[in-house]
Amino acid sequence: MSEIKLKLRFDYQGKAKTGKLFGNKNVEQMAEETRQQQVSLLRNVPVQGVRIEDIEMSQEVYAVIDELNGKKLAYAPVIITFYADSIEDAIKFSMKEEFRTIEIIEPDELVLSKNDIEKLLYKVSTELVAYKDYLLRKMDTWK
Repeated sequence: MSEIKLKLRFDYQGKAKTGKLFGNKNVEQMAEETRQQQVSLLRNVPVQGVRIEDIEMSQEVYAVIDELNGKKLAYAPVIITFYADSIEDAIKFSMKEEFRTIEIIEPDELVLSKNDIEKLLYKVSTELVAYKDYLLRKMDTWK
């Protein structure tokens, strides 16, 4: 299978923090800072099987109200165009909490063999287990 060109969107959440010396930052500012930090990592830390072509940060930060606690949340979108060596590499790269949308740009069609589908299902399963472990660790820190 040849390279796959994809475009995906991550929305990075801003978490409000209160500063003792310099005052409070609002959630929009925190979302923008988080986006800047994450894009810097994407640009500077290589990911096996993934080659980033473009990172677009031109979309505005947007805010919503959390249905559970009524607090304001802000998100800073990033659109990443990249090439993946395989569908497994694309899954590993996109399986993040911030993932929102994905578009396959090239090729127009993907034909998966039995072996490709088995590897794909295995990769999805291992990424879900890793994400579940991450969420459990995160929940433990809330206690």
